[in-house]
Formats: sequence, structure tokens, C-alpha cells
Amino acid sequence: MISKAKSYVRPSSTTRPIQPLSFYCFLSFHFLILTVSEAVCNPQDLETLLWFSGNVSSPVSPLKWDPSVDCCSWEGITCDDSLDSHITKISLPSRGLSGNLTSTLLNLHSLSHLDLSHNRLLGPLPPGFFSALDQLMVLNLSYNSFSGELPLEQSFGNSGSIMFFSIETIDLSSNLLQGRILGSSKFLQGALNLTSFNVSKNSFTGPLPSFLCKSSPQLRKLDFSYNDFSGLISQGLGRCLRLSILRAGFNNLSGEIPSDIYNLSKLEQLCLPFNNLSGKINDDITRLKKLTSLELYFNRLEGEIPMGIGNLSSLRNLQLHTNNLSGLLPLSLANCTNLLNLNLRVNHLGGSLTELDFSQLKSLSVMDIGNNSFTGDLPERVYSCKSLTAIRFSGNKLTGQISPQILKLSPYHSCALIILQGCKKLSSLLVALNFYNETFPSNKDLISPDGFSKLKIFGIGGCGLKGEILSWLINLKSLEVLDLSVNQLVGPIPGWLGTLPNLFYLELSDNQFSGQLSKDIFQLKALMSQKSHDEKDRNSLELPVYVSPSNVTTYKQQYNHMSSLPPAIYISRNNLTGSIPGEVGKLKAIQILDLSFNSLSGGIPDELSNLTRLERLDLSNNNLTGRIPWSLRLLHFMSYFNVAYNNLEGPVPTGGQFDTFVKEYFEGNVLLCGGIRLKPCRSQTQPPATSTTQDEEELNRTIFMGLGIGYFFGLASFIVARACSAGVI
Repeated sequence: MISKAKSYVRPSSTTRPIQPLSFYCFLSFHFLILTVSEAVCNPQDLETLLWFSGNVSSPVSPLKWDPSVDCCSWEGITCDDSLDSHITKISLPSRGLSGNLTSTLLNLHSLSHLDLSHNRLLGPLPPGFFSALDQLMVLNLSYNSFSGELPLEQSFGNSGSIMFFSIETIDLSSNLLQGRILGSSKFLQGALNLTSFNVSKNSFTGPLPSFLCKSSPQLRKLDFSYNDFSGLISQGLGRCLRLSILRAGFNNLSGEIPSDIYNLSKLEQLCLPFNNLSGKINDDITRLKKLTSLELYFNRLEGEIPMGIGNLSSLRNLQLHTNNLSGLLPLSLANCTNLLNLNLRVNHLGGSLTELDFSQLKSLSVMDIGNNSFTGDLPERVYSCKSLTAIRFSGNKLTGQISPQILKLSPYHSCALIILQGCKKLSSLLVALNFYNETFPSNKDLISPDGFSKLKIFGIGGCGLKGEILSWLINLKSLEVLDLSVNQLVGPIPGWLGTLPNLFYLELSDNQFSGQLSKDIFQLKALMSQKSHDEKDRNSLELPVYVSPSNVTTYKQQYNHMSSLPPAIYISRNNLTGSIPGEVGKLKAIQILDLSFNSLSGGIPDELSNLTRLERLDLSNNNLTGRIPWSLRLLHFMSYFNVAYNNLEGPVPTGGQFDTFVKEYFEGNVLLCGGIRLKPCRSQTQPPATSTTQDEEELNRTIFMGLGIGYFFGLASFIVARACSAGVI
């Protein structure tokens, strides 16, 4: 048997043997270096993330979370530097995530930041969500569809000690959450470091949670707006001495504004609009020296605006409109030199405006004092506000003209408009219901070529203005909306109105215009293409526009965006004669055409059938003759068609929208018959063939001929095939 000898290598004299303890220390140190440089996330946290990803999805851009890769390097994931590498931050905003949050997320005990905002997550929040994530500092779940009540565990009264939480920021805005926010919540009682609490745009009910300022005195922002909070605003908000933003608008709050709010010396925004608040605006509000925005509009506040309002020198936004405020405009308002937006419309304010020094309001951009009872001349100093982009004086009792000595202008240049054109940024000018029965200068040179270069909306209706149409309007190339209704303007409607490239809403009703309806008026480029209207600015207007749909004087509809205003031409209640030009068929984007109560004659042009987006057509109370074109049946969007009190004859078209029109739309035409609501025609003659019906008949003949030929050849092929199979051919 052959044995194997053991080999032994003796260490040389220069080589020292490695001792066991030294070798162990070497391995431990090497392992420690690897652990620090190549941290691997905690296995339990990894399992939690995998559960989370299994309950959410992102069809557009799925999460690229690879289980074979360390989860600390995953998108939106941050870990701490501990040996266990716990997850501390999840940030996945605007990722298109949909699905639910499961209770497994509560296993992330080291989580300090959670941002899942602007996604499509839904369902209730897991039970114990807030108390389990006790290390959470920032929570942002805004702009999702979370529903149900907040899972706020209730404390056990005085028997247990308060547990403190690390939370600093909570943003749950723009969800579907509901229920009450109660002060007995263990989580909210322990939120000592909370600085921002935003639950706006949900459906929370009950009283406003003013108690938060007791448990969280560090609060700087509170936003309760757009909910269903109701009842009185209780005292308690005055405890938040660091509060800079308080918003609770668009709720059902009532009663007076609590007095302790006026102790918040650091408050910058006080926004309580669209509630049922009553009482007076306390003079103590002038103690809020840092206030930049005061919004109390759409309430039931009464009394005067505090005379010391000028103490709020930092004020940039003052909106007190739609209340029951009365008295004079405080002269101290001129001290608010940083003011950008002043809105006092729809109140009972009165007196003269001339004493207020508007020249100090150099930054004023929007001024709306409409629908009050201001009297006297238009204040001269308002034209020093070079930053103005929108003005509304309508609905007051202003009189007179600007003195010609103001800018050493000649007498016929003395009206307010010649000075207002110096406001280079002006985009909306609404001065309706003022300057009663005056004669406005109409010469073309009144406005310089670059005057009102950005004016888009001009409304001067209801003033009883005399004279001819204002010819200087031809210079307003940016004009989109023009309202000259309810005046005493005379003469023909000038065809050059059709040259204004952006005009899509024209209101000339209730004047004394005469002469024939010019075909040039129907050359408005903005009404020829639907695309041009679709591209209208969708941003909110500086001042909302109020118009009466189809001249319904008892109701005015509010439009906040230019793109929502319907393309329309109103020229009713004038003295126009002649026929309706066929060029009307070019206005393919128009939705409303009202030519009623004139003396128009001739027939209804067949070209109206080209207006495929037309919704309302009113030709009533004219002298129109002939038949109603059957081609108008093609106007499938038309919900209103009125030709009453004309001299029309023949059968009323049937089918389509015509079957929905009421009898009153056709009365006063003794020779009209048929339809679904009028007397039968004596001789049921077919409607005259229009080009459309002729095309349809030609198409039908072609189809039947094609079917006949196809049938003949098909039958012949079948016979030949049978003959071949039988050996005949």
C-alpha cells in the first residue's frame, strides 16, 4: 500500500505566522468596510416596498424597481446610513400611480418623508396610518383621490400621557376625504412641531379645527378652503402666533370674524371668501402690518371699510367685493402703495372718488369698483396708474368728462378714453352704465395708432351714448369682445368692423342703427375658423365678463375665461333694412346670430346651412319673405330657431332639430304650414331640391345602379361556375 506523505512548509525566518486573533480582526474590518460602502436596504423594508409596488401601477411609466438591485438605489427611495439601511424617504410625485395604500406601508418605522402627490391613488388611508408612522416629518398626499375619514386614533382622555410625533408638514389637499377633524385625536394632540396643515379641496365637515393652535403653536400655514366646514369660527386661532397664512374660504362658516385673529402679527394672508360671515370688519384688522392679501369677498359683511386700512402698507391684494359694505372709500387707501388688485364691486359704497389720491398706487394692475353708488366725475388721478390692465366702473352714477386742462388737450380730446390709452398694459376696459346720455367723440384720430394696443375687452353698454359708432375702434387690432349695446348710436353699421382680426363677440343691440346690413361685417376672421377660437387664451380673465344670453335682460351669465365666451353677433332691436347677405355663411365658427327686431327683408339665405356650429339663430320680428330653407336641417347643434312675425310661407322643415322647436318660434307667419306644430299644408308639395338634396338623390341613384350591376355580374358568375362543374362548358 502506498501512503501519501503529508507536506509541510516551514515558514522562513522572515515570514511570521498569522495569528488566529489577527486574522479574525482583519476579516471583521474588511467586512465592515464592505458593509459601509455597499449598504443593502433592510429586508423587512424591501418586502414592504415590494408589497407597495404590487398594489399600485403606472401604465404610462412603470416603476423600475428591480428586486435584484439594492432597493436603496431605486427611484424615489432614500435610506439612512445605519447598518440596517432603513428606508427614510419615498418621493414619487407625478408618476401616474394608481391603486391603494396598504397597511404594509406602516412597517416603515424609520420613514420621515412620504410624497405621493399628484397621482391617481384612491381608497381610504390604512387604519393607524398616522400613529404608526411616528417618525414621519413630511407627508404629502395631495392631488389624489383618497376617500373616507382620516384614521386619527382617539386619545384616552387624561388617563394616558401624550405621545409626541415628529410631523412638521401635512398636505392632504385635493382629495375626496370627509368627516370631522376632532381635537381628541392622539396624533394631532402630539403634533408639537407641526408648521403646515393643508386639507383644502376635500369634503370635511363640522366646525373649523381651531384647536390645532393649542397643540401645534409652531403652525405657520393653515388651509381649510374648499370644504364643507360650518358654524362659527371659534376662538383659538390667536394661539398660532407664528401663523402667516390662514385660508378657510369656500365653506359654510358663519358669524363674525373672531377677534383673536387680529393678534396674529405675522399674518400675511387672510382669505375667508365665499362663506356666510357677517358683522363688521373690525378696525383692529389694521394691526396686521404684514398682511399682503385680504380676501373677504362673497360674504354678508356690513358697515364701513376701516378708515385706517392704509396702515396695511404691505397689502397687494384687497378683495372685499359682493358684500353689504357701505360708506365712503377710505382716503388712507392711497397709502397701500404696493396694491396690485383692488376689487370692491357689488357693495353699497358711495361718495366721490376724486379725493382719493390714486396717483400713489403706481403698481395697481386691476381695479374693479363696479355696481356701487359712487358719484361725481371720474377721478383724474386714476390715469396715473400706469400698470393698470383692467378697470371696471360700471354700475355707478359717475358723470361728466375729464377737464381739458388735465393734459392740456383740446376740448374734443377731453374724454376719459384719451387718457386711459396711456395705460399700455390695459386688456379689459368696462365702463358700462356710466356717462349717461353723453356724446362720445367718434373721430378716427381720437386714439393714437398705438393706443390700447393690448385691449381685448371693451364694454361701454347701457350708457345711452349718442352719435355715430366710434370710428377710432378701427385702431384696436387686439380687440376680441366689443359691447356697445343699449345706447343711442345712429347711422349705418360700418363695414370696417369686419376688419378687426381678433373680434369674435360683437354686441350692438338696442341702438338706432339704420341702413342696410353690410356684407363686410361678415368678414370677421376670428369667426371664420373654429381653430382660431379653440386657441383662445384659457387663462382666467383679470375681470369676469357678464353678458345676457340672447338678450335676456333679467339674467347675466358670468364668464371667467375668454375661451368660454361663445362666438356671437348680436344686432337686434335696431332699424336695419335690406336683405341678409349671403356672406353670413362664411362665419363657420359662430354659435349665436341674433338679427331680430329690425326691418330686414328678402329671403332667409341658404348659406346659413354652412354654419355647422350655430346654436342659436333669431330672425324674428323682421319683414323676411319666402320659404325656410330645408338645408337648415343640417344644423345639428341648433337648439333655438326663431322666425316669428315675418312674412314667410310654405312648409316648415321637419326632421332633426326642427322637430324640437316650439310653435311660438313660427307664429306671426300666416302662410307657414306643416311641421309638427303648425296647420297642415293644403298641398303637400315636396321641398324644393337644394344642392344638398340633389347630391343625395344622385348618390342614391349611383348606389342602386352599382347594386344592380353587381347583382347581374354575380348571378352570371354563379351560372357559369355551375355550368363548368357540370361539364356543360
